[in-house]
Amino acid sequence: MQSLVTGFILAIVISGLAFWLNALSWNGALAATLLGTVTFGLGGLEWAVLLVAFFFSSSALSRLAKKRKAGIEEKYAKNARRDAGQVLANGGVAGLFVLLHALLPEAAWTWLGFAAALAAANADTWATELGVLDPNPPRLISTGKPVERGDSGGISPVGLLAAVSGALLIGVLGAVLFPGSAVLVLPASANHPLTFSMILAFTLLLGLAGLAGSLVDSLLGATLQAIYYCPACRKETERHPSHTCGTPATLLRGMPWLNNDWVNAICTLTAVLVTLGIYMVI
Repeated sequence: MQSLVTGFILAIVISGLAFWLNALSWNGALAATLLGTVTFGLGGLEWAVLLVAFFFSSSALSRLAKKRKAGIEEKYAKNARRDAGQVLANGGVAGLFVLLHALLPEAAWTWLGFAAALAAANADTWATELGVLDPNPPRLISTGKPVERGDSGGISPVGLLAAVSGALLIGVLGAVLFPGSAVLVLPASANHPLTFSMILAFTLLLGLAGLAGSLVDSLLGATLQAIYYCPACRKETERHPSHTCGTPATLLRGMPWLNNDWVNAICTLTAVLVTLGIYMVI
């Protein structure tokens, strides 16, 4: 109970700071407080550092080159101030693995799942925030056709590099901070110091998984995600029911229920499945 109280206090402080900096909406701050309490209280310092690294690095990039992104943000479902849906979409799967860790404290795979989910969320966020700065137009992942910057499903060399970098950041931290410095082999409770090769393998695994999650995100954005059309601005957008101009947006393609939050959640789940699948094989 004491650890949860401490976790709640830390989560309140960080969420409050993020709200003050306009990185979170009021309901986003509430969701972040819940996620932070679970992570800080049931996970501990290592788990908290990984979550905070994801949140602050992605939030910082959301503010990078804001003027250049001004004409693109109208295409996104939401703005840079994250709400509860965005917080849970990016961190909900990771939070689930914190709960599993509390039930199975000796299991190494819970840390792997937690780190993989955050690696994918970081990869996707970095790709979105930095990819639009590529001087060349992106191409639709499903067809290779050039599309406008900010269009769902568009990928670019800068965006792909950003995705890998974001995933590798979490990978490095995940390897170095692995609780107890245990080797990721069964039995998970065997404590041995991590070697450089193990750290490298862990980092590359999460880098691959994070990139895979980001690419699945783009593929869904190009095919199944709900994309709308603003007849007044004559532009595609993820925003619904109204575009930023206030005009009602009509469904152009995709499945109405599959919004950006669901796509982000699937992105993190994909990375978890890739990571744990490889882990079980080797």
